[in-house]
Amino acid sequence: MNSKLTSLLQGRGLYALAAACVLAAALGGYFLMTDRAEPPAETAETVEMPELPVTAAPVEEAPVETVTPAVIPEETVPEEPVTVETVPTMDTAPVEAEPPRVVMSPLEGEVVSAFSVDQLVYNAALADWRTHDGVDIAAEEGADVLAACAGTVVHVSEDVLMGTTVVVDHGDGYQTTYANLQSGPPVAEGESVSAGQIIGAVGSGAAAESDRGPHLHFGVTLDGDAVDPQTFLEG
Repeated sequence: MNSKLTSLLQGRGLYALAAACVLAAALGGYFLMTDRAEPPAETAETVEMPELPVTAAPVEEAPVETVTPAVIPEETVPEEPVTVETVPTMDTAPVEAEPPRVVMSPLEGEVVSAFSVDQLVYNAALADWRTHDGVDIAAEEGADVLAACAGTVVHVSEDVLMGTTVVVDHGDGYQTTYANLQSGPPVAEGESVSAGQIIGAVGSGAAAESDRGPHLHFGVTLDGDAVDPQTFLEG
């Protein structure tokens, strides 16, 4: 009997042990599924921060300046200048070359009285001291007297002191005087003469220079003032 009981107990113990294992496995699965379904408990205390009011800084807007465009009246608008090209006109008139001025001595001979307007010289014919506004060139009476330069006869006269006198104008202010000529010269007032043309003959009728014999008194003026005849002849 003991052996049967022991066998029986051994058989039931195996069943009980198997049932206990099945029960433990079921409980373990249950709790495992339960842990996955429920969220984990909060482990840290949540601190709520108070909400602070946010005040936005005022934004200053820059003033906008309104510019009104100026209105220009039509009449004040300048028009573009019109450039007109001028065509130079050609002068087709023939140009005549001015002939060179020829100056020559009116008489070849010895100078017996020089030009002197800066100091007085003794005049034997008048027995006094005076200036001499020309040169006296000695020559035989009747010797030809020539125009020293081309010009126009402006004066023919019989002078009490200087005898027969001829004056020729040459332009540019110059005039030449031929005195102590024989009467009746071959030229007249207003007549044009050329350089070297005969305008008279050497005489001896000048009372103011009668002590010097037959000669030509030759004088030159520039704008009415007496100048040295030698300067005119050399210029």
